[in-house]
Amino acid sequence: MTWGKGSGPRGYHHGNLKEALVRAALELIAEKGPAGFTFADAARWAGVSPAAPYRHFRDREALLADVARRGFEEFASVLTKAWDEGRPDLFEAFDRLGKAYLDFAKREPAYYSAMFEAGVSPDADPALREAGDRAFGVLRSAAEKLVATMPAQARPPALMVALHMWSMTHGIASLFGRGDAARRTLPMAPEELLEAAVLVYLRGLGLPGSPAGA
Repeated sequence: MTWGKGSGPRGYHHGNLKEALVRAALELIAEKGPAGFTFADAARWAGVSPAAPYRHFRDREALLADVARRGFEEFASVLTKAWDEGRPDLFEAFDRLGKAYLDFAKREPAYYSAMFEAGVSPDADPALREAGDRAFGVLRSAAEKLVATMPAQARPPALMVALHMWSMTHGIASLFGRGDAARRTLPMAPEELLEAAVLVYLRGLGLPGSPAGA
């Protein structure tokens, strides 16, 4: 599902109010950013009274936390599918993983913004924390398998590698690979920039069998 610019308030009649509010939040994020609307705006966009959202959400932050949770759940599924337990080749799978990260940021900018830019604490909701941990767990699993190919005495901490790769991929996605107006121009495809960065990083680690050693 891709949430682009909203075209106006959505009338709510008899459907699922909670889902209508989530849709409203996604469209408002896409149009105004995660800080550009109020709880009342979301209610108005969904076509309900300002008091109606409190049936499902404590406040605006709780609504944003639910949107972020949903984004992380989809994100985790996308990354898990791309990684595919490192099959058929670790480095090919790692390349797929990075490209899937960039594709999600481009395809789901509203979710991506709610997940990383709304200022919602991961601890705002246990389900949000769990979904975020599950997504990062895919990156950590990939890092563990990569460093396991190195001699035991030369292995860097897998968590450190995962954090480095996450930071690098997230930075490229946030600056150059997003699907909204905040995307910066780049004289190459974001995927090419990420591939080059990964090759340099893997070469620096001295990972055997990496494309950099070819």
